[in-house]
Amino acid sequence: MSELQGGPGALFAIGGAEDKLKKRTVLQEFVAAAGGSKARIVVVPTASALGPDVIDVYRALFAALGAESVVGVRPETREDADDPAVIAALNDATGIFMTGGNQLKLAGVVTGTAFGRAVTAAHARGAAVGGTSAGASILAEHMIAFGRSGATPRQRMSQLSGGLGLVQGAIVDQHFAQRNRYGRLLSLVAQSPGLLGIGVDEDTAAVVRGTHLEVVGRGAVTIFDGTHITSNAHNAKRSEPILASGVVLHVLPATATFDLQNRVLLSYGPQPPAEEIAELAAAEADLRKLAKEIAAEGVSPRYYAERKRRAGRRTAKRPAVSPMAEESRPEATEPLSRPAQAAGAGPELPDRLQPEQ
Repeated sequence: MSELQGGPGALFAIGGAEDKLKKRTVLQEFVAAAGGSKARIVVVPTASALGPDVIDVYRALFAALGAESVVGVRPETREDADDPAVIAALNDATGIFMTGGNQLKLAGVVTGTAFGRAVTAAHARGAAVGGTSAGASILAEHMIAFGRSGATPRQRMSQLSGGLGLVQGAIVDQHFAQRNRYGRLLSLVAQSPGLLGIGVDEDTAAVVRGTHLEVVGRGAVTIFDGTHITSNAHNAKRSEPILASGVVLHVLPATATFDLQNRVLLSYGPQPPAEEIAELAAAEADLRKLAKEIAAEGVSPRYYAERKRRAGRRTAKRPAVSPMAEESRPEATEPLSRPAQAAGAGPELPDRLQPEQ
């Protein structure tokens, strides 16, 4: 796809933990929508608690997928988000990508600022705007700031804050099936039946073009339509279960297309072949070895190089590791433990990063 064909660009609401190792289907689709070989992508890691490495990861990924340029812009305060020098990076962007992290922080810094308005303007002129995890939720007019997991909808289960409003008439939730967020999204639909509830699984994107939503990736997009709901949300007390009867449920796998305006399924196609599904499952197993938050937000390319070097030395004796080896894993938040040194062999590095605290 060529860059900026006229009219609003595509919106990518990614459920988090998108595949960064093998197929990278979701990220490939984003780069294509941003202009392919002419894509000029701005990465916005405001929500992330990680350091510059999160920008390095996406810069390496998007460059490997053929993007012409990738830069990082990180407003940390509302003052930063009103700084013309910060906003200038968005002027020539054909793609804007917001990382995962703290949803409330992202909303607090971006919405209602010049930076947020610049993102909206970029989308209106044709730039693809996407986000993973927290970056997906902020695309809607109303975003989930935080909430509890669980299958049963309950009163006071979650809290809303303002989003960018690029996806109208909907609430977007992420890590949907993996973190059992059915109840909190359904509770919000019960409280605001005019809004569609859109839950996006990990390594999956709800791609919105105009009024149509298409599913890309290995998981599913779940939609709750409360148009004809019967609910007691108006008088349920504290954390009581909420009545939600008559909700229309849509579970949409890859290739399915949904009309957001008329709230109906438009089309669906065949599923990926079994061998492709198996390959994606293997990629997921590898990702699960990484720390949970880092897997959702990105991992330093230096860590991948470290893993590759370690794999080649599994059966060989190793020299003593330099203290600088610790610097190959800047995301670790506590010292790495080392097993006792075997006779004639150097210490073996652990296979897993410590989770971000």
